[in-house]
Amino acid sequence: MTKIWNEAGFVTDDPWILETEEVKAGSNEKAVLGLDDFLAKTDETGLGVLINPADDVRKLEGHLDRLALVAVAFPAFNDGRAFSHASLLRSRLGFTGEVRAVGDVLIDQIPLMLRCGIDSFAVTNATALKRLAEKRLPGIDNHYQPTARASEDVGSYSWRRRA
Repeated sequence: MTKIWNEAGFVTDDPWILETEEVKAGSNEKAVLGLDDFLAKTDETGLGVLINPADDVRKLEGHLDRLALVAVAFPAFNDGRAFSHASLLRSRLGFTGEVRAVGDVLIDQIPLMLRCGIDSFAVTNATALKRLAEKRLPGIDNHYQPTARASEDVGSYSWRRRA
């Protein structure tokens, strides 16, 4: 069972549906389309788009004002291209809407996903669901580089010296 989590906790009434050939969004739901399908709907707003690992997220430039959600896919724990997609969306493209991780979302990766600009998570992993329910998110004390989300503690960057 998939549950949506963000830093405020679990979301109980999430309207987003990843559309496929078999599954379509209903009247009280919002569609998350594949990149090509989204680009084909040039006049609709309030949609979501799914960015798969091989997709070029830069194709969304000029369309970000029409988007309410960008879902970045993690098809396997060892495929980290969605980290780059989220970072590009936030830092280079200036997307301010919701970025959601979907797919193989593991508890150990969530702090890194947050740093890249991902702010909600479609979680199915039993261990991750349990730890999130217990508010046991693993922490990272030192960072080697800045990311799309600023660190609360400037001193946590091991390479940054204070004058």
